[in-house]
Amino acid sequence: MNSGVNPHGGPDADGVPRHDLSTNANACGPYPEALHALQSADARHYPDPAYTALTIQLAAWHGVAPERILPAASGSEFIQRISTAVALQAGAAGAAVWQPAHAYGDYARAARAAGLVPADDPGRAALLWACDPSSPLGQPQPGLVELVAGLRPAQSLVLDLAYEPLRLQGELALDEDALDRVWRLHSPNKALGLTGVRAAYAIAPRRAEAALLQRLRLLAPSWPLGAHGVALLQSWATLDAHAWLAGCRATLRGWKARQVAMLQSTGWRVEPGVANFFVAACACSARAGDSLGMENLLVSLRRQGYKLRDCTSFGLPGRLRIAVAAPEVQDGLLAALAACGAVPQEARP
Repeated sequence: MNSGVNPHGGPDADGVPRHDLSTNANACGPYPEALHALQSADARHYPDPAYTALTIQLAAWHGVAPERILPAASGSEFIQRISTAVALQAGAAGAAVWQPAHAYGDYARAARAAGLVPADDPGRAALLWACDPSSPLGQPQPGLVELVAGLRPAQSLVLDLAYEPLRLQGELALDEDALDRVWRLHSPNKALGLTGVRAAYAIAPRRAEAALLQRLRLLAPSWPLGAHGVALLQSWATLDAHAWLAGCRATLRGWKARQVAMLQSTGWRVEPGVANFFVAACACSARAGDSLGMENLLVSLRRQGYKLRDCTSFGLPGRLRIAVAAPEVQDGLLAALAACGAVPQEARP
């Protein structure tokens, strides 16, 4: 099991799960062209340290000036970097950070490392976080439009768009003018079904504070992206990749409807959401409210080849985050849940 102060999904001490539903990766992946690009990447040489061609491509893709693109080793690396930069900008005066009630744990972890103080009121924070669709709930970020509208010049809001490419319903509520006021963080490896490649980039606000932008560049390690990270992002910023993603979303919508209906038919409670994952609670009260019962359930499922994500670290004890999977994987999961006693007797396959 993956335990400790920094829990994530994915492989653990037992290796790669046969069916990993804990990472929210695109179950239709990997994207063939990106996989080919990775296999063809020239790892004999350093990439261009300025990432000139990649920066120009990403800037053109998003319709922004190249100087607004900041390559990052991963989404988590940028989270650490901007938290440190905001803290250093504040100096001895100190700075506060605000995040949604349920959010990716690295936001708070990076804030603690940088010495940022949590703020209950977003109006008092120097750094603010939003994620849309959100994690772990996979829902539109509540109050996002109002949050952006209320930003002051001294505030930096980072909009984490890790799950935006796999939004299965609706669209992001912000228009282009609003997007130009925030830091946009893109980490497309989940969407492309290639989570093992750590590569990301941020788009700075149109009127980003020059000192903060310069500090972020100085805090970046040399070559934050290796050859494979460059290849992934070059594959991402193409019309072909997004046409493929559109097809994936159509498939995932059908798979999600089936998966949610399957769990609900056995009494599981499923939270509504718009992403390729969702949060659910076991129908068996002993499992849903008992942390030891939850741990035993996850261990038992892991032994049967299925890994799900415990939502306790997100502030949602007794619930699991489950990625959408292909129908045959769903059927196997239902059998595994039944074997664990997490499905009522009358609903077992």
